[in-house]
Amino acid sequence: MRLLPEVDFITFDKRAGLKGLLATRRELAARQFDLLLHLQVAFRASLLAQAVRAPVKLGFDRARAREGQWWFTTHRTAPQGRVHVLDSLMAFADALDLPISTTSANGQPRTGLHWNLPLPPDATAYAASLVGEVQSPGQRSGQRSGQRSGQRTLVISPCSSHALRNWRPERYAAVADHAVRVHGMQVIVCGGPSELERAMADKIGAAATVPVQNQVGKDTLPQLLALLGSATALLTPDSGPAHMATMVGTPVIGLYAATNPERSGPYLSREWCVNRYAAAAAQFLQATPDSLPWTTKIERPGVMDLITVSDVTERLDALLAVANGDAAQ
Repeated sequence: MRLLPEVDFITFDKRAGLKGLLATRRELAARQFDLLLHLQVAFRASLLAQAVRAPVKLGFDRARAREGQWWFTTHRTAPQGRVHVLDSLMAFADALDLPISTTSANGQPRTGLHWNLPLPPDATAYAASLVGEVQSPGQRSGQRSGQRSGQRTLVISPCSSHALRNWRPERYAAVADHAVRVHGMQVIVCGGPSELERAMADKIGAAATVPVQNQVGKDTLPQLLALLGSATALLTPDSGPAHMATMVGTPVIGLYAATNPERSGPYLSREWCVNRYAAAAAQFLQATPDSLPWTTKIERPGVMDLITVSDVTERLDALLAVANGDAAQ
């Protein structure tokens, strides 16, 4: 987020506990604002919101204002149904009457969304060294699919912060084999420096029968954003990189069984996701998605095994067919 120009960041480190909270409150004491957008329902965030001096504090509608958020706001967004998380956030823009397109009546995603984060030179150079020429996010943000300059590349970001959302490494390896042998792609595995992510990347590389470039722990977040922006597609479970790729217009093959992609999937790529949430609800909860609370997660051992290799390769084949068709026109 520090890539955004003309934004002053006051950062609270939640790991600092009460000491960090009090330090942030002292820093805020001398500041006066016109408006607070209270976009986080955690009670910790509400304690910080209380320290912000603003006559208008806009929060979620009562149904979404969990953990007592409504006690800390003066105004609320309009009530909504079972909508994507991004749409619930866009309700703040709607409440402020900002000129942003709305969700269509049939529930299709909002169109014309652009994030336009400027990438620093070292980030574009990093991506170019792996893939080729990199376009700025503003050039491609909001696209559904399409050819990228440079080598056609599948990036795999295999790990979520929730281990039970992760797929098996040998299945990622099988998709990598398919991407290289059938489509002539290069495959890059990315991720943070944690032991879990390093071990996952090593297992994928060992199981694959094709070359896999391991970039886990070797980049910064801006460099990762640039890499995603230059990739042909991203393969990932429910994770932060799924939304980063959306920001730079790269289609995402999302792996969803533990969570519902209609609520939290990559906003512009839900058609490319493998959605086994309904099967998970039936198998583990003896329920249907419609009968469950909208925020229900089914993070159970084995839930991601509901997604097969062929499920994923079929989505990759279909995505590339559309991309090739776009390029031919």
